[in-house]
Amino acid sequence: MDSSRRRNPRSALMSLEAAAASARGGFGCMFSTSEEYEMALITERRAQGRYDQRRMRWPAIFFIGCALMVAGTVLLFS
Repeated sequence: MDSSRRRNPRSALMSLEAAAASARGGFGCMFSTSEEYEMALITERRAQGRYDQRRMRWPAIFFIGCALMVAGTVLLFS
């Protein structure tokens, strides 16, 4: 065991309280609600172009092309 803790428990307690106070200060958040956070996140992602509608069309076009190829293959072999 550490003998310095036994000699001066008051300074150890004060040190622990100071460490706890500084740790609490690090958890501050600039958003007061989750809705504010989500709105800021969506705004940032839109600014980056992540919700661009042109990107969303490619999966649909790819699916329709594959469906037409399958239908053509079925018609070819029937």
